[in-house]
Amino acid sequence: MDISRGIRRCNQVLKIIITGPESSGKTTLCSQLSTYFKYPLVSEYAREYIDQLDRSYNKDDLLEISKEQRNREFSGGKILLCDTDLITIKIWSLFKYNSCDEKIIDQIEMQKLEDRFYILCEPSIPWKKDNQRENPNDRERIFELYKKELDSLKYNYIIVNGSENARLEKCTKVIQEITKYI
Repeated sequence: MDISRGIRRCNQVLKIIITGPESSGKTTLCSQLSTYFKYPLVSEYAREYIDQLDRSYNKDDLLEISKEQRNREFSGGKILLCDTDLITIKIWSLFKYNSCDEKIIDQIEMQKLEDRFYILCEPSIPWKKDNQRENPNDRERIFELYKKELDSLKYNYIIVNGSENARLEKCTKVIQEITKYI
C-alpha cells in the first residue's frame, strides 16, 4: 500500500492525526512524535474543557469542544500533529448519544479538502482508568467504528499496535516517508 497516496504536497498544511479509542496511547504517541520531529502539537481540547466543568458534560458540550478542537488545527506550521480531531467527537457522540450534531458532521466533510493522514491506535495496551474515561470494555468495538469511519471518508491511515517503542518506530518511518518531499 502506498501510504502517501492522496497527500497533495502543495502549500497546504499536512495534518497528522493520532486517533483511536480511549486509553489506546494516543496522547503519549502524539507527544513522542512531536518531540522526535519537532512538529507543533495540537492537544486534545476535550480534556481541558471537561476538567473545567462543575457538572457532567452533555451532548451540547461536544459541539463546543469540536469548535475549539477545529480552531486549534490552524495553529501554524507546515506539518501539525493532532491528538485526535472531530472524527473522535463524532464517534464519541454516536456511541454515547446515538446521534451527532450536523455542524460537526459538516465540518468533517469540509476537512476532506485538507491534507490529512491518520494514525489509528489499536487498543492493544492495558486500559488505564481516569476520571474522563468511560469505556473499558468497548474499546475493540469503538476501534472498529474508527476503521469504518476512516474507510468511509477514504482517508489514508495506518494502524499501530504493540509496545510503545514498536508504535513509535513504525510511526517515525511512516511519517518520514510521507513528509520527505514537504
